[in-house]
Amino acid sequence: MPSDAELAALLRAVLDEVCVNVPSSDVVTRRRIAAKLREALRADRYSLEELKQAGRAMRWSACRPCGARA
Repeated sequence: MPSDAELAALLRAVLDEVCVNVPSSDVVTRRRIAAKLREALRADRYSLEELKQAGRAMRWSACRPCGARA
């Protein structure tokens, strides 16, 4: 398991990468994505790719217009 400092740096890097196209003013979406990353960590998913995947999944669902069909 990574140290707290390593984990914080990893989460920041993943959040920044996943949110690259999310406006900085959209704090609701960013918070939702961050919560999903924390959820992934609680499920012992520490790899960079697993965290990116969790963040991307949340970004996609959070940014999708209401009522949109996949």
